[in-house]
Amino acid sequence: MRRLTLRGRLALLIAAAVAVAVAVCATASWFLVRQELYSELDRQLSGRVPGGPFLENVTYNALTNCTSEPTAGSRRRSERPPPREELQQVVRRDGTRCTIPDQGVMPVTPTDEAVAGGGLREVLYTGTGTDYTGREIDVRIYTVSFSVRGTGERGALMTALPLERVTEPLNGLAITLALVSLLGVGVSAAAGLLTARASLRPVDRLAEAVEEVARTEDLSVRIPERGADEITRLSRSFNAMTAALEASRERQRALIADAGHELRTPLTSMKTNIDLLIRSEESGRELPPETKSGMLASLRAQMRELTTLVGDLLQLGSPAAQTRQNEEVAFHEVVGHAVERARLRGPGLNVTARLEPWYVQGHPDALERAVVNLCDNAVKFSPPGGTVEVVLEKGELTVRDEGPGIPEEDLTHVFERFWRSPSARSLPGSGLGLSIVAQVVQEAGGTVWLENAPGGGTAARLTLPGGSSGTR
Repeated sequence: MRRLTLRGRLALLIAAAVAVAVAVCATASWFLVRQELYSELDRQLSGRVPGGPFLENVTYNALTNCTSEPTAGSRRRSERPPPREELQQVVRRDGTRCTIPDQGVMPVTPTDEAVAGGGLREVLYTGTGTDYTGREIDVRIYTVSFSVRGTGERGALMTALPLERVTEPLNGLAITLALVSLLGVGVSAAAGLLTARASLRPVDRLAEAVEEVARTEDLSVRIPERGADEITRLSRSFNAMTAALEASRERQRALIADAGHELRTPLTSMKTNIDLLIRSEESGRELPPETKSGMLASLRAQMRELTTLVGDLLQLGSPAAQTRQNEEVAFHEVVGHAVERARLRGPGLNVTARLEPWYVQGHPDALERAVVNLCDNAVKFSPPGGTVEVVLEKGELTVRDEGPGIPEEDLTHVFERFWRSPSARSLPGSGLGLSIVAQVVQEAGGTVWLENAPGGGTAARLTLPGGSSGTR
């Protein structure tokens, strides 16, 4: 079964289901017809029992000239001879069998003796008998009690008809039903194969699309979505998957291109400085101490910038960021740690904090990195002696600085990777800090935005779902 194709299995299952249904219907029909044939045969048997003077004459003669062996006899034309296919005999009260001429013979059972003795009025059953020609046949037997007027003699009259009246039509019906069933199974198998082909045609298109994507790596391939069945749902899911993969690939390409562009500047500057130092050593021409010291300081700054950039790229592209599990985090404690780090990075600034308890679901290290990035931006753009205000109130974090602010047309770009405003391009940084903030906040189910604060400066606002009391 496993070696068959899906189309073959579907066709086989349809054929098997139809075969079972046909077999059940055919069997039920056979038994119903059998029941009707037996009922009709029983009605015929009860109608074959003679009555009145004829019954008395037959039973009287049989009882008077009682013999248990089959006999042949002659009848007057005035007498009504029983049909040749019919068997009849008389049973005395003591169970003795008395045959009727030309009517064959049947075994007497205890039930027949009970009818003859008056214990039962009548009985119907299936048995065997021997007809007037000596042939043993299967018969349906009807035994009924009687009494002879005037003599008080009691007994039972056994009348039988051959079961061929039932078995022959049943055998013919069985053959007919078997042929019809085989024909039905064959037709159902063909219909099942056609149904499977028609039903799986969308699956074939999906398989072709998948093979096309695997062969060409073209994620723009789409499958038509028609209808509302499971196949359409599968096609819609495939289209959504390829669209997501295509968008992810585009983001990856953009990240690589932007990272290459950002890495090129510090690497070029570092290469230039290193080449000058090497050439100075090889030529034996010592550089002035202040020039050499400046070049080494520049290399150190460029290395620091490069390290920061690589760390930010790892933060954005790390698979662990996609699979880490959220936990309950005391967000006010996370913000407090970030504020302490901001004070160390801006010793000449006044960093104030007013924090209310707030518990959220997230990753503590990632949330701290996001808050640190917001505080670093505020420290970076604040003037000497300025103030950075950090407020956490009712789940909303606000980080405000006293810097120059951000042009309105640039506010929509601040969370893009590697985007830096013209006024910030001369300052250290990778242009990925706010992108990391946006990613972490999105994973935690919150929102973040920047706006120009009243009176000057920039206000970064971050909201996370949570509560003022935790479970721990």
